Amino acid sequence: MFGTMAVVGATGAVGRIALELLEQRPDLAKTYKFLASARSVGMTIRFKGHDHKIELLDHNAFKGIDLVLASTPDDVAAEFLPSAVAAGCKVIDESGYFRMQPDVALVIPEINPQDALNAKGIIASPNCSTTQMVMALKPLHDAAKVKRVVVSTYQAVSGAGVQGTEDLVEGTKAYLAGQPYQQKAFKAPIPFNAIPQIGGFKDDGYTSEELKMVYETRKILGDESILVCPTCVRIPVANCHSETILVETERPVSVEEARKLFSAFPGIKVVDDPDLGSYPMPHTCTGSDLVFIGRIRKDLSHPNGLTFWCVSDNLRKGAATNAVQIAELLAKHAL
Repeated sequence: MFGTMAVVGATGAVGRIALELLEQRPDLAKTYKFLASARSVGMTIRFKGHDHKIELLDHNAFKGIDLVLASTPDDVAAEFLPSAVAAGCKVIDESGYFRMQPDVALVIPEINPQDALNAKGIIASPNCSTTQMVMALKPLHDAAKVKRVVVSTYQAVSGAGVQGTEDLVEGTKAYLAGQPYQQKAFKAPIPFNAIPQIGGFKDDGYTSEELKMVYETRKILGDESILVCPTCVRIPVANCHSETILVETERPVSVEEARKLFSAFPGIKVVDDPDLGSYPMPHTCTGSDLVFIGRIRKDLSHPNGLTFWCVSDNLRKGAATNAVQIAELLAKHAL
């Protein structure tokens, strides 16, 4: 157990889920502190039966704190989290700013807990679309070594924050009423549409979201040889990201073996009975901390290929849950 734990960004969508998860779990710290920008200072948060005032996030706010769990935009993380490290805090960061820095651990506790335990400063939580895919890849990689991955994502609007959800809800109302609506989070209307761009385009034609899936996968699995070809698409679904994943391994993996590997891996649940219409869907997976896998079948184009469907709650295992699990891991080992 830590002495004092600070939660940064507790009033955001992911931060609120993190608080919910912290309340459900055994105490990770004796006392808690809540930090946010000036516009949230003075607001009251009800946590573990007590009211807590939100305090200002500044460079001096980390004195006396042992563990920081931060859910902020990249620019806020870049500005303030180094001050937390300088103050001697362990830091779990959900932004994307530090993930690929060589001295920063990028952690999914079910996969590389040792990286968190050995970390000296900031521990980064991966991108939401990467997290669920790498959870699915890990048992296959251990059993048959993953050589190549082709993935297409179908990502919910909640991944774009509160404004993304507003664009879907209010934009749909306007569309059905035949009225105009000005999108806030997306460059094109999201209702009844699919947008094949998440993040900015880079020189090679891939978006920043797609490149995260390439480089984060290699870092988490500790294997720079894995080839990843991603396409990330925003769809008009409120919550939960879905992915079609095609994996080529060094040796063939049968459907039966894959089911056993997935079922035995912590944090994965197999839902795979197409004859009964049983497969993962955002509607049935939202609110869960698990990664769901179904539609498992052999790749018709390659003898060592396997393809499947993967769904997970992007605000939970893709963000808040993973961060809280890292905190649990550190507390268990008294770091």
